[in-house]
Amino acid sequence: MLLLGDEAIAQGALDAGVSGFYAYPGTPSTEIMEYVQRSRDAAERNVHRAWSANEKTAVESALGMSYAGKRAMACMKHVGLNVAADPFINSAITGVNGGLIITVADDPSMHSSQNEQDSRFYGKFALLPMLEPSSQQEAYDMCRHGFELSEAVQLPVLLRITTRLAHSRSGVKPRPAIPERPLQLPQDMRQFVLLPAIARKRYRRLIELQPELVKAAQESPFNSYQDGPDRSMGIVACGLAINYVRESFPDGVSPYPLLQIGQYPVPVNRLERMADECGRILVVEEGQPFVEESLRGALNRGMDVRGRMDGTLPPDGELTPNRVRVALGMDDRSGEPVPEIVRMRPPALCRGCSHADTYKALNQAVKSEYGDGHVFSDIGCYTLGALPPFESVNSCVDMGASITMAKGAADAGMRPAVAVIGDSTFCHSGMTGLLDAVIENTPILVMILDNSATAMTGGQDSHAYGRLENICLGLGVEREHLHLINPVPKNHGDFVALIRRELDYDGVSVIIPTRECIQTLKKRSKGKPAGSPAGKQGGRQ
Repeated sequence: MLLLGDEAIAQGALDAGVSGFYAYPGTPSTEIMEYVQRSRDAAERNVHRAWSANEKTAVESALGMSYAGKRAMACMKHVGLNVAADPFINSAITGVNGGLIITVADDPSMHSSQNEQDSRFYGKFALLPMLEPSSQQEAYDMCRHGFELSEAVQLPVLLRITTRLAHSRSGVKPRPAIPERPLQLPQDMRQFVLLPAIARKRYRRLIELQPELVKAAQESPFNSYQDGPDRSMGIVACGLAINYVRESFPDGVSPYPLLQIGQYPVPVNRLERMADECGRILVVEEGQPFVEESLRGALNRGMDVRGRMDGTLPPDGELTPNRVRVALGMDDRSGEPVPEIVRMRPPALCRGCSHADTYKALNQAVKSEYGDGHVFSDIGCYTLGALPPFESVNSCVDMGASITMAKGAADAGMRPAVAVIGDSTFCHSGMTGLLDAVIENTPILVMILDNSATAMTGGQDSHAYGRLENICLGLGVEREHLHLINPVPKNHGDFVALIRRELDYDGVSVIIPTRECIQTLKKRSKGKPAGSPAGKQGGRQ
């Protein structure tokens, strides 16, 4: 099978007898769920495969399926793990019943993200075993291994990938599928009850399990040590980075001892061998210096360790074959500077996008009268309103932050304070911020830009479709200050007047400009799948 890394994970989990996938869309992890939703096998087996409201609910639901004895997978991009951090950390304390894998796709170089955090630090923080594939075949194989490991140690397993693996294709040899697990309650009916007295015992158990996790990593088939004749240097390569190292040498054979790490905790015994035998160690890892830090220690004495921390490799951004070549002391093959004509160009709103008409109205009502600095944005297509020609918004921090930041600014005395958020993002993590504002009757204007779609993640079904008005009313927004409008040019004058009127209100106002995304409209007009008639969901970039 020729599969993306994301697809290999989906197929690997299906063949490993998984009963449910839970996810929130976000590049570069989105294709995992999309593959399962297209899978005939998953449909015939009735595998759960619906999008969740956010990453936290995804992990909690997957943990619930594990509680019931079945294998489950939760998927997200790296910043989504921040949202899911509470259940993720606590699931290490509760443990699992059926096998549970939490797949997180990191995005070094921030191709479509607001940071490039390394999820391995979360795994270490939670004291959980981790897997990091170097190829699509390993991504497939690690799913079965991960579920078996999860059930053997009764803990969730973190499966960490990065963009380059998620979005590249390679041949994958599948294995015979195994049946799903039967429904079965946990033997210990109190293990999921994290009352302090129980949690203390469970945490002690987690600590006591650590030597077993280290032993499992040291014996893992995904950690290998290849000796080499030149011991002036040893190389540690983690996950995908092994490919860059091999590409640097003729026939892919390293003359230096080479330790490949695909399972964590770090296999200390193999690192000790390298430290004993080699003059210095180069650590090649995608993301932050996770392994390098553990080798250097707090005082950085003893071993000559090189990597991202001493500048042998860049401290940020994706690894490339040339960056690794230079770190190995080879010639620089970066080539000629990139011509101006092919340099990266900033994205822009699509021609015909409804957000453009909203920003035109917002600029006339707010920017032209009050100046810059009054509009707080969230994460989605509409964030592009920060760029020319609109330059309408002044913030983009995390999912849901637009409403709460506008509230904080209003609390400080700023008038007006306007929040811009998408329909799906509002359901993801904006509703609680609006509730805070309603409870305190904070004078803010919230614009929920309902395009029933997102181009960023492919246009998934929206939890918000047809419900936004009722959700806002349920949260306590006053009926006379809740408005729907179609943001088309002929309504521009009415739209501007409506914004101006609500800016004068000393309380919470909500305006919902509603018009379908131009891209999903085109797909539907051509008869291509564009999600359900219920519309689309705005996911992360």
